[in-house]
Amino acid sequence: MKTAYIDYSMSVIVGRALPDVRDGFKPVHRRVLYAMNELGNHSNKPYKKSARIVGEVMGKYHPHGDASIYDTLVRMAQDWTMRYTLVDGQGNFGNQDGDMPAAMRYTEARLQRVAEAMLDDIEKETVDFQLNFDDSLSEPSVLPTRIPQLLVNGSSGIAVGMATNMMPHNLGEVVDGCIAYIDNKAIPVEELLNYVKAPDFPTGGVIYGMEGVREGLITGRGRVVLRGKCHVDTKVSGREQIVITQVPYLVNRDKLTDRIGQLVNDKTIEGIAHVNNESNMREGTRIVLDLKRDAVAQVIINQLYKFTELQTSFGINNVAISKGRPRVMNLKDLIAEFIEFRMDVVIRRTRYELRKAEERAHILQGYLIALDHLDEVIQLIRSSSTPEAAKENLVNAGWGLDEVQAKAILELRLQRLTGMERDKIREEFDQLMIQITNLKELLANEGLRYDLIKKELQEVKDKFADERKTEIQYLADEMRIEDLIEEEDVVITISHLGYIKRTSASEYLSLIHI
Repeated sequence: MKTAYIDYSMSVIVGRALPDVRDGFKPVHRRVLYAMNELGNHSNKPYKKSARIVGEVMGKYHPHGDASIYDTLVRMAQDWTMRYTLVDGQGNFGNQDGDMPAAMRYTEARLQRVAEAMLDDIEKETVDFQLNFDDSLSEPSVLPTRIPQLLVNGSSGIAVGMATNMMPHNLGEVVDGCIAYIDNKAIPVEELLNYVKAPDFPTGGVIYGMEGVREGLITGRGRVVLRGKCHVDTKVSGREQIVITQVPYLVNRDKLTDRIGQLVNDKTIEGIAHVNNESNMREGTRIVLDLKRDAVAQVIINQLYKFTELQTSFGINNVAISKGRPRVMNLKDLIAEFIEFRMDVVIRRTRYELRKAEERAHILQGYLIALDHLDEVIQLIRSSSTPEAAKENLVNAGWGLDEVQAKAILELRLQRLTGMERDKIREEFDQLMIQITNLKELLANEGLRYDLIKKELQEVKDKFADERKTEIQYLADEMRIEDLIEEEDVVITISHLGYIKRTSASEYLSLIHI
């Protein structure tokens, strides 16, 4: 029993519940995206029925229930669940009020451009493939993502004896953190917090206090206190109303409204005359609380934070699979693992491109030899009885051709023998030789590879990054006097009498010029 249970628990930990630190996916997410890519279900193509996608995933890669696969597809399309959605859904994919999505036969989906960046170069032998459940097909063991998906979208899961709960972050901040790490591998994790400041939730809200967040980023375990966002309006009648415009991450708006109504009925919160959820898809979250005349709005807001899910807390527990083993990781560990993976992808992609370029250059070299001896080649082919004999005669003609080149020459179309086409062959060969030199230099120089990784990360940031959605609110005891002083260069002068004066550098320079 002990052996069987350990085998089962490791299967759940590695194969189902915990994400891989490299691409940030659990197997089901990876399989859905890969199957959509294989179907040609890209962002610039028409939508496909969700049932078609689910059937493809279940039949080829994921032999589990269709409900779990469809739930995964739906979740990746919900912009209140994922910080950066990976699936572009058409139809009813549910809402923040807890309404269920339509059945898979009604909805349609395709990949988002962000997801395509996670599948880039998969055809260039950048990752290892493994056999699927019945050994009939191959599937990737990891996706060659250009985006630090685990930090950006987070993850949660319950395994056997362990769990993970990773917060989503802002893509622009994470990319800046990755570039800072590449520039200085010895950078302390505390310094990385200047770039990746705090989690960034898709539903916005306000992070209330940073101590638990800092602990989570520095150690891998911590706590985030998140509040919804609200403001006070005054109606024409003179009465005040509290309008909630953002609720904390994963909070059901209908349940929150019902809870407030229940607290009013129980007289736990007094001063609210009426509460209504006016949220819709077009205008977003809007929960309106009409107040009684003598009610103090701020007191009621504080009671809402205390008694309802308008204030919630999340436990940060950064557990992911690293090199086949579950591990607790802080911010620096997560960035370092991602950059190490990107380096491996770049090396493998470069080797593939170099091999393909050399194979093509080899064939073009054969064409050029044939063009230099064009009359002899034509005579030799005409005098050969079979294609095999022609191939042997070309190899044995003494021009240095091998079998691959001889076969390519025999398959050459006559139009390639015209003057313009011959110039194109020479031009292509020259360009390939430059490309081969550059690829070899890239493989030989680690610094160039890191520069390429930085360039690709910057491209990702320019394409997909957006502003923070979640505000950060420091508690009174967390504010330092240094945080209130603007950083600037200063000049310190000491007089003969011992007086010390501080002047800003710009002001000092302008005084000198006077």
